[in-house]
Amino acid sequence: MMKKQSIILQAFLIISAFLASCGSNADNKENNSKDSTALAKDSVKGIDGQTSKLGKDPLEFCPAGYAVIEKILGDLNKDGIDDCILMIKEKNKSNFEKNSEGTLVDRNRRGIVVLLNKNGIYEQAVKNYSCFSSENEDGGVYVAPELSVEIKKNNLFVGYSHGRYGSWTYMFRNQNSDFEMIGYDRSDSDGPRINSEISINFLTKKKQIKTNTNENAQGGDEVFEETWENIRLSKLIKLSEIKDFDELDMSYNQ
Repeated sequence: MMKKQSIILQAFLIISAFLASCGSNADNKENNSKDSTALAKDSVKGIDGQTSKLGKDPLEFCPAGYAVIEKILGDLNKDGIDDCILMIKEKNKSNFEKNSEGTLVDRNRRGIVVLLNKNGIYEQAVKNYSCFSSENEDGGVYVAPELSVEIKKNNLFVGYSHGRYGSWTYMFRNQNSDFEMIGYDRSDSDGPRINSEISINFLTKKKQIKTNTNENAQGGDEVFEETWENIRLSKLIKLSEIKDFDELDMSYNQ
């Protein structure tokens, strides 16, 4: 009888130990899950408390008080995976005002957030919340130029089109923990006729100037005179540091 009770007691102790072990593993899994959740929350909170640093959804990177007005996809770091650019715009009602025609327009500035896709997890590479003027900016007697942002050949292009008067484009490359300006192109026109073209390569520090010498050209029959200049440049312009694209001086004649 005693032997039977001893066997039963041993079995009870083994079962108790097994159940305790299962409970401990469950607690550990729950704690690990909580720790992982907390880590994920910390990773997307960001230093300023407004924007994500890491996240699965690009919209997590839109700061408080802003709206996403455009999302551009394309490969920016030559890994064959689509990265993401968010064009954002502030939603401050105090920046609504009447234009010259008496119409209430939104004069809030626009910005950009560049995200690199690391196997499904987006990482913020650059943010600049107010480097672009409003699309409703007062151009005086001229219509304000139209802004466009696109990804081509693994580079980021910021372009402005001013209708019959021409266009200009800034080219940025992902390098040195930012996006640095490596090129600039400008075309000045009078309707269909191109009057001049400027192209600057900031890596070679060369500036190409093409001037139309055929004043009677109707478009497509321009005759260009080409000249080259060296430019002086101490460092490349970083996208994150541009306060206002409208104020950038691309003459480089100094």
